[in-house]
Amino acid sequence: MAVRKILYASDPKLRQKAKKVKVFGPQLKKLANDMIETMHEANGVGLAGPQIGVMQRIFVAEIPEEEDNPLSGKPWVMINPEIVKRTVEMEEGQEGCLSIPGWVGLVNRHYGVEIKARTVSGKPIKMKVTGFLARVFQHEYDHLDGILFVDHISDPEKLWRLDAEEEDDDDVYVFEEIESLTA
Repeated sequence: MAVRKILYASDPKLRQKAKKVKVFGPQLKKLANDMIETMHEANGVGLAGPQIGVMQRIFVAEIPEEEDNPLSGKPWVMINPEIVKRTVEMEEGQEGCLSIPGWVGLVNRHYGVEIKARTVSGKPIKMKVTGFLARVFQHEYDHLDGILFVDHISDPEKLWRLDAEEEDDDDVYVFEEIESLTA
């Protein structure tokens, strides 16, 4: 396994639509493992292929373990995912992104989704997820279509910079750059 370089929001690859995975095998399994390791190393809860420059429809996700959620605390690998149903109920929640370090915002998302995908071995899966895991799945799914969380924010008051002391100097973004991403 290897930690991959995460692309920042200014990279044009993050605005492209990823292509379907057609080949299932050892290389795909290695990619998935690299993505999980990269996500863990960056203290993230999700990572999509385009974020590491792989323009394929794959994302990984893992939320912290919750007592009442059997889907939490373990990594999920979604190949060629499709969101087939969404709840009517929406929920506003805070999001950040490994490709936009130092910034968080309030994003309105569906409370629950039904998603179908394939495992790394090509086996079809279908899941119904709610709450935080549904938010993470929707966020990562957006990456596969070239959409960033800031695209869902129209009110600048709902996007803010984290305390600069918590971030590396290399991760500094000015608000005007973030605004230009949403234009």
